[in-house]
Amino acid sequence: MTVQTVIILAAGEGTRMKSAQAKVLHSVAGRSLLGHVLHAVDQLNAQEIRIVVGSGRESVEEHISIIAPKATTVFQEHRGGTGHAAQLALAGLTPQGTVLVLAGDTPMLTGQSLAAFIEAHNAGNFAASVLTAEHPDPTGYGRIIRDDADELLKIVEEKDASEDQKFIFEINSGVYAFDGKALAASIGKLNNSNAQGELYLTDVIGILKSEGASVAAIMIDDFTEILGVNDRVQLAESAALLRDRINDHWMRAGVTIIDPTTTWIDATASISNDVSIHPGSAIYGATTIEAGAVIGPRTTLTNCQVKQGASVLESIATDTVIGEGSTVGPFTYLRAGTVLGDATKAGAFVEMKNATVGTGSKVPHLSYVGDATIGEGSNIGAATIFVNYDGVDKHHTTVGDHVRIGSDTMLVAPVTVGDGAYTAAGSVITEDVPAGAIGVGRAKQKNVLGWVLRKRAGSKSAQAAEAKEKKG
Repeated sequence: MTVQTVIILAAGEGTRMKSAQAKVLHSVAGRSLLGHVLHAVDQLNAQEIRIVVGSGRESVEEHISIIAPKATTVFQEHRGGTGHAAQLALAGLTPQGTVLVLAGDTPMLTGQSLAAFIEAHNAGNFAASVLTAEHPDPTGYGRIIRDDADELLKIVEEKDASEDQKFIFEINSGVYAFDGKALAASIGKLNNSNAQGELYLTDVIGILKSEGASVAAIMIDDFTEILGVNDRVQLAESAALLRDRINDHWMRAGVTIIDPTTTWIDATASISNDVSIHPGSAIYGATTIEAGAVIGPRTTLTNCQVKQGASVLESIATDTVIGEGSTVGPFTYLRAGTVLGDATKAGAFVEMKNATVGTGSKVPHLSYVGDATIGEGSNIGAATIFVNYDGVDKHHTTVGDHVRIGSDTMLVAPVTVGDGAYTAAGSVITEDVPAGAIGVGRAKQKNVLGWVLRKRAGSKSAQAAEAKEKKG
């Protein structure tokens, strides 16, 4: 398998998407449409990749510079058709070997299928090959026209097809392999005598055929691989197909997914065997999940590291590390910069941000921990708030090892609670608490006897108090 040059056509306006964003930048399964195509192409080890851009040029080029910095972009200022785009991409090149041309909006294509296509093209020594498939509903696609010997004759675009040709179910995928010299010699012969007034790359097939060159239509078994995305409906369809493919891959790799139809995993995630994923869960970005972890139900993880044996129940976590054997949830929100050590707990209705929690420490419920470091073996009582913001700046709180923070404590940063220290329930801690001390920051309780009878006479509370007094 040898590919000299790959040309990706990504200049389309995508008007049917009805979006300010370039079509190829819309994402499914953790990658842009263009990103999926580039991921498949990466497996071909091409010497040069040229991407034709047009609509949304600046944003598309910026995206390419991040995900494919070695690729070259070519600007198609005026939409003159696929043939015109290929002409621009070839300008200044002296094509040698095989040239692969494909669209930037086909996220289902795999590197394995492209490699098999190139191998078949090279083995047949064809001047041009097109990847095809039989589609149950070919509407909108170019049709493959074969001669009496069942060999490729030409490709007819939908708008130029006759009524009989529209009943042909074999479609053009928009993926082509060319002998570089043959492509260079023929692409200048294109004309725009067609319904759209454009230069069709597909016409190169007919030109080569008429000149006696060998051309081929190579069929792929799974038509879903060549499906393009032109609107939001097709975007959703592609997302569902990729979801099923990704989930199938992980289940066969030893991951339990209770309900694959409600579980969404990005192509960029990594999951070990013996992980269990419960319904309604989404695993996004570069999330990694180690063996024995339990995720969900109804959990969203984005760019997280979940260590071995951890569990995350009905929670949301972003840019977070969850240590081995730790438990999170339910209804926990872990924001960027949170690092939970091993055997920790972030319980019900806990929010954390930019917080490090040491091994064995627990924040069981109803607390906010922001901009903080908590040592090992500490317990943060219910309704504790790490008061990190003074209205202008964020400040840090440090809680040492084996500390006991009483319920409803306010830790007003910057403040440090030393190793082994306690805080009394209901305290507002504004000064450091030394190691081994107890910090008490609350007013002394005062009971005003008879207040209800005087101030709330006749109320049920007053009646209950009077009854109690009579009983003694």
